[in-house]
Amino acid sequence: MKNLTTKRTIPVLLTALMLSGAMTACKSKKKTVEPKLPEGEVEVVIPCSGPEFFTNDKVFRANALGESMDQATSKKKAMSNARADLASAINTQVKAVIDNYVNSREMNNREEVGERYESLAREVVDQKLTGTKTICEKMMRVGGTGNYKAYVAIELSAQDLLSAYNERISSDERLRIDYDYEKFKETFDKEMEKMGNR
Repeated sequence: MKNLTTKRTIPVLLTALMLSGAMTACKSKKKTVEPKLPEGEVEVVIPCSGPEFFTNDKVFRANALGESMDQATSKKKAMSNARADLASAINTQVKAVIDNYVNSREMNNREEVGERYESLAREVVDQKLTGTKTICEKMMRVGGTGNYKAYVAIELSAQDLLSAYNERISSDERLRIDYDYEKFKETFDKEMEKMGNR
């Protein structure tokens, strides 16, 4: 009887052992294959850039570089370039918000109102750019020339911008008459959501 039980147990144990080994082998065979670059091409990795430095529905972001023989000047150039890119992106976004907001409202002389909103937007952007936050900064020394290259990425909170814009519009007598903050915020949030989905 003992011999019969042993004969049954061994095949069951062997089968279980083989199955667990096969399952482990299948898992270890999965490897990611890196796509080959075309011949003669080398991937360039740029510091402070990539998806984690893109504008999304919460923040506006920009990145840039500056090069100079002087380290401080290279950083100033990079910051200036990044602020210019950020201002351009914000102005484009705010213009879309204003156009959609003004068109959704029952306003007299839409063109004049739209121009006034845009003028205030530029003032707010110019003020808020001083409050940008640096989220990445890398300094490199270029071989051969000895120049410095500064890479920076900056961001500005979308809600901070919206609050500053709301404050500025609310203090303008002509615009305050037709201004609906909740409607404006809703339009702003929809446009920011579009940015985050790109």
